[in-house]
Amino acid sequence: MRMLRWFCGHTRRDRVRNEVIRDRVGVAPIEEKLTQHRLRWFGHVQRRPPEAPVRNGILELVDNVKRGRGRPKLTWDESVKRDLKDWNISKEIALDRSAWRLAINVPES
Repeated sequence: MRMLRWFCGHTRRDRVRNEVIRDRVGVAPIEEKLTQHRLRWFGHVQRRPPEAPVRNGILELVDNVKRGRGRPKLTWDESVKRDLKDWNISKEIALDRSAWRLAINVPES
């Protein structure tokens, strides 16, 4: 955001909202871009063969790991499931690369 503010000639003291600056520059919100990149990697992993090391390491759950006290950490798998639910996308679309890219595309404002 500092760079976008610099583009527009504003500082934090000008008290211009981030949404206004992103609209002026034409940049999508960072949360959506992070979700897009996470889902793009998920599609890559899904298209790999089942015996691929990346698929074995990410999609297999380890049950006998003792977690610490407090709230459990958000895992990558849980965040991808949440993203798929929020964007109303099914896992099966990931097998078709062109349809997957269209489904997860975040257009620049």
